Amino acid sequence: MDISNQTTKALIVDDDQTCRALIKALLARWGYEAITCSNGVEALQILEQRDGPQLVILDWKMPEMDGIELSRKILESTTISFTYTIMLTSMKRKSAMAEAIEAGADDFLIKPFDPSELQVRLRAGKRIAELQKKLRFRATHDSLTGLWNHESITNCLYQEIVRAARESTLVGVLLADLDHFKQVNDTYGHLVGDQVLQQTAERMHSVVRPYDVVGRYGGEEFMIVLPMNKSSASDLSTVAERVRRGVGNIPVRTSAGEIPITASVGGVLTQLGEHTDVNSLIQQADAALYQAKRSGRDRVEIPHQGHGEFPHICVLT
Repeated sequence: MDISNQTTKALIVDDDQTCRALIKALLARWGYEAITCSNGVEALQILEQRDGPQLVILDWKMPEMDGIELSRKILESTTISFTYTIMLTSMKRKSAMAEAIEAGADDFLIKPFDPSELQVRLRAGKRIAELQKKLRFRATHDSLTGLWNHESITNCLYQEIVRAARESTLVGVLLADLDHFKQVNDTYGHLVGDQVLQQTAERMHSVVRPYDVVGRYGGEEFMIVLPMNKSSASDLSTVAERVRRGVGNIPVRTSAGEIPITASVGGVLTQLGEHTDVNSLIQQADAALYQAKRSGRDRVEIPHQGHGEFPHICVLT
């Protein structure tokens, strides 16, 4: 999960097409990945994406939502990652800068601007944004595996549940637990156990779909959050089985030699039209995982959709 050496994304928000094109050409020359839109409403949709831009260059006066209102919404948002915003305006009154900064803008530039000055401001913003990104990564990711940590993966599940309720879609959740992992630590030591966890995390991440989210839920237990639609509901079993096979098909190479590892997986799918909370969904997935353990390990257990309790189990081995 390397966050270094990534091209910095910059969003240009301006209703003037000529100005957008000019700034985009400058940013491309300076090595930024430039994205453009013409108003604040479009900008919010772009910024709320999972890997949204780190830098925002926005015009003050725009239709639908001006730069001041957009700055406030970015500042108040709980779903937008840190962004460094530079406000552009032709207004020269002294109070304009104070108003922009108060609204949430990080910097202020008067039109027509000197390209070299914009370049310097962007460099400063990029350094600050990258520092914030590193700090956020450390706070939200597991230091050993690089996956989302317990709090963050749980929050991802909550956000997907909210999105699914809004869009009338489904959410799947898988809990995967390494079988007999305590024996690995007891036999080979915790350093080797850490190597097993790291490689397991890589294997899980490599076999899920691009839009699935993997986290270390705790110890040797992992959670996978899967956005679903009605036509892809069967994908939950498919991904679960792929995770099981991906972990256990090949022994893990460690400094102590090759160690065979297997995983038990339990999963559950939300129901359309039913209110689902995070804790309830996790408890159901945990019950399915427990059933997989009790039934012999190295297997997948998922209750049939529309049935609440075991023994209505779909077993994949």
